[in-house]
Amino acid sequence: MKFLMLVVVDPSLEEKEEPPIPIEQWVDETYGAGKATDGDRLRPPADAKTVRRRGGTVIVTDGPFAETHEWIAGFDVLEAASLEEAIEIAARHPMATSGLIELRPTWPLDL
Repeated sequence: MKFLMLVVVDPSLEEKEEPPIPIEQWVDETYGAGKATDGDRLRPPADAKTVRRRGGTVIVTDGPFAETHEWIAGFDVLEAASLEEAIEIAARHPMATSGLIELRPTWPLDL
């Protein structure tokens, strides 16, 4: 199964615990085992553009769509046998202790 793993920063988090492993180790283990196939950091929300099409007109605005204190800082595409395995992989990511990880199973168009 394929999962999109969104790495989310939560600046309001007051107590941060030590991550289980450094990010470099997570990347080596996860990508090295073929459990992640793509991923990267994202520029901050101030660099984002929101694109809409309404009544035939394209509307481009600065910043993210939603007003929130949390923001998506990066992503990884996981290949896991099950949701449980994807959760195990996500739980070892260092940002799981100082932000949050959102997992979304992909939904192929041909289904």
